[in-house]
Amino acid sequence: MMRVLLIDDTPEIAELLSFALRDHGYDVAVSGFDPGVCDLVAAGRPDALVLDCTSFDMAEMLFDAVRGEYAALPIVIVSDTPEKADASLRRRGAEHVLLIPKPFTAGHIARALAQLLNQSPVTNPRNP
Repeated sequence: MMRVLLIDDTPEIAELLSFALRDHGYDVAVSGFDPGVCDLVAAGRPDALVLDCTSFDMAEMLFDAVRGEYAALPIVIVSDTPEKADASLRRRGAEHVLLIPKPFTAGHIARALAQLLNQSPVTNPRNP
């Protein structure tokens, strides 16, 4: 089972998304916004990271921290400013990253993870 570290600064959304991703076959660890993200990655050894922060600047800071130590870790970024996020990621030459615009479903996140991890997506009939 693939391990995913979900960082979301809204606890209610993090809880719902973690349950949904588990239904899609992922082992999910959850954290709120944490500048010590590299410590979380080192401790949990996830196969992928999902960043869903209220502000893209917050996600960008975490992305930069992770990329400094874990260049190949697949990352899904959820953003309510996808144009800004896309431009920022392009400037960085970001690889192994997919951007999901808000609003989104857990299915969107699960398909992005499957694509990044080269898996066949597991479809949850309650949350496709």
